[in-house]
Parts: sequence; structure tokens; C-alpha cells
Amino acid sequence: MSDSPGGFEPQELHSILARGCTAAGLDNHSARLLRGQTNAVVLLEAEQVVVKVARKGTSSHDVQRTVDFVRWLSARNFPTVPLHPVDQPIVVDNQSLTFWTYLPQPDHPVPAQHLARPLRALHTLPAPPQKLPPHDNLASIRRSLAAITWLPPTAIRRLSTHADRLERDLTHVTWAHPPGVIQGDPQHRNALHTPTGAVLCDWDTVAHGQPEWDAVTVEVHCRRFGHGHAHYQAFAEAYGWDITRWDGYPVLAAIRELRMITTNARKVRHAPGSRSEVQRRIDCLGRNDRRMRWNIL
Repeated sequence: MSDSPGGFEPQELHSILARGCTAAGLDNHSARLLRGQTNAVVLLEAEQVVVKVARKGTSSHDVQRTVDFVRWLSARNFPTVPLHPVDQPIVVDNQSLTFWTYLPQPDHPVPAQHLARPLRALHTLPAPPQKLPPHDNLASIRRSLAAITWLPPTAIRRLSTHADRLERDLTHVTWAHPPGVIQGDPQHRNALHTPTGAVLCDWDTVAHGQPEWDAVTVEVHCRRFGHGHAHYQAFAEAYGWDITRWDGYPVLAAIRELRMITTNARKVRHAPGSRSEVQRRIDCLGRNDRRMRWNIL
């Protein structure tokens, strides 16, 4: 867990949460931190509401776009976690808070197979009224590399050179599907169980891009985090397409893994406990080891 959830010091987060909950008419005395590696995600147990305090420095415009997009999804009866019925986002000290219906979960995460139906539905949606940002993994990788402070310059240069090589390789990829709405980070922890099936959550990375990026993210998570090939294969069969049989797969998988390394490397200063795992991943990359199991952060 992050020592500075969402990039906030504990007292700072507590103050923002308290004032945001007051503005929303909610009691925050039963607040419990659920996740903090990216955003600070807090459960108000007495209210059965989840509050997401956007990562420090996140644009309120971006958060508003996410809220508007989820409202559009909900109006179409798309399987998404519902927003709590309050005017939002609420902005406190230039930090944006959003409020969501709490869906109690069993101990096991949503299996990859159950991601297939909502992802297929997402990838066939018409263009939403909100202008979505273009999906660009390599731009995100370069922003992270520029912000990493703990790695030696030689390591940064190696990672940057690897990104350059993958960017060149990407120009030779012929896409298998038309572009459209993508979730950007579909994985086991960004979906929730409900009695009628899985719903998607965490829409911060929603974008206009290639569905192949969503498919490769599922495959990487299955392979790297111990779920296994059969777990991924069940997803591919339910989705109706197996990215590992497509010739662009090796390039996309390598880019996705590099982003997962560099994003977490950038966050080490707020989550120093993650440093050893990030270094493991960097070492794994240097050995071109595609099978080593990673630990979830």
C-alpha cells in the first residue's frame, strides 16, 4: 500500500476527504482506505459509498469528463459500477473527488473470462458525446521516464532506448480491428462482481484507441500475475479473438509491460515499498524473461 495514497500526505488526504464528504452530505467517520497506488480509493462503510480522490495534480477537467462518460454509459444500461447520486465531481483545494455505489465483493477477483462480455460491448459502442483523449502508451511511458528520480541515468537511458525501439516496431503493425472506445486498463481489479455478471470500473484511462490494447492488457495480467494461460484462453474464447495469434501481439505486449514498469517506477517516491518489485521487473526486462511472475502493486 502506498505511504502517500494518491500522492497525498495522510493529514492532507483526511482533510480533503472530510470536506468533500461534507459537501456531498456523507459521513466520513467510517472511512477506510482500499487502494492508494494511483488514486486514493476510500470506502465509507457506514454510507456504503466509495470515494475516489483523484491522484494529486489530476486535472478537474479530466475527472469531469470521466463522470460525464460514466453517466452516458449508465444511460445506455452498460455494465459499469454506478455513480452515487450526488452532483459531482466535488473539488476541494483543486483536488477532485468522485463518489460511487459500493458493491461488496467476494475474496476472489473477477476472472478474465467475465471481462470479455463488457469489453466486447465497450468496443462496439458508438462514439460518445464526450471527446475522449487518444490512447498513447508510448507517450505515457516517456512522461513516466522523465519523472523517475530514483533510478540511475544509465537505467533510464536503457529503458528509453527500449521505448524507441518499440515505437519503431509499432509503425509496422497492421491493426486487426477498427479504433473506438477502449477502457485503457482492463484487468481483474478494474472489474467488480454483481449478481448479473461483471461490471467495469475505474474509467480514468478511457480513451479513443485500438481494442487490441485492451486485449493485450488482459493477456499480460493473466501471464504476469499468476492466473495462467487457461485463464487467458477462457477470456479469448468468450471475447471471440485471441491476440496471441495476431502478428502484432509481441510488440503490443512489450509496450504494455514497459508501461506497467515505468508507471510504477514513477510512483516509487510515494510508495517506497514498491521499489524492490519495480527493480525485479526492470531486471526481468533486461533478461527478456516473458514468464517471470510479477507481484501486483
